[in-house]
Amino acid sequence: MKIESVMVTGANRGIGLEFVRQLSQLSDPPRYIFATYRNADCLQDLKEIEESSTQSKFILIKMDVTRPEEIEAAKTIVEDAVGERGLNLLINNAGVAKMEMFPNVTPENLELHYKVNTEGPLLVLQAMLPSLERAAELHAGTGGMGVSRAAVLNMTSMAGSITNAGFVFTEDLAVPSYKISKAALNMAMRVAAAKVKDKGILIVMMCPGWVKTDMGGRERAVLEPEESIADMLKTLSTLNESHHGTYMDRLGTPYPF
Repeated sequence: MKIESVMVTGANRGIGLEFVRQLSQLSDPPRYIFATYRNADCLQDLKEIEESSTQSKFILIKMDVTRPEEIEAAKTIVEDAVGERGLNLLINNAGVAKMEMFPNVTPENLELHYKVNTEGPLLVLQAMLPSLERAAELHAGTGGMGVSRAAVLNMTSMAGSITNAGFVFTEDLAVPSYKISKAALNMAMRVAAAKVKDKGILIVMMCPGWVKTDMGGRERAVLEPEESIADMLKTLSTLNESHHGTYMDRLGTPYPF
């Protein structure tokens, strides 16, 4: 799997941090790794990965996905670096999950989840779309869609499945706003996928599994970040146009919307 440039949102902790670590350790790592963070006080682990990397150029970007002006600033940084070669891979990873159970869900809780988990990824994709389009056009000769050409990997959740809500996995009923926002993310990216299907940009929604992170819960979750991200990268390398707009688990098995 050859990826010339990748942008990972929410890269200073959890799943995002592990994505950056494993991408930098590929046998042929990306030339550019754009790693976004929201809090400059939590950069130690990310900087250690940057310092240990010998082949990738790390560009750390302060970007809160709820702030359009910071997204625009990040767009400029990315475009200045990659130029006409464009951005090959966008990993929309930044997210939030705060417990507030029905029937006591507040408007503030709903709004927070929607702005971070749904609106944020869509606005980031829209900002980076011209750069993704340039990468897709540059590598058009490779044929079809794929991560080495241009792709968007959205971190969704099995919690976003409307079909399975409340019947297959009930642990997530404690975070209804999270479930709602992830179902909305799936729709947002399904719409985006339909609009760019002729541009050569692959868009998928993937659930990493229940991962031992600060957001996912370290005591009850079942997957180590290393295992989850290794599985996702392996799956990502196999995806093509037949997977465009699909909602899947980390192994590539489709989920019902």
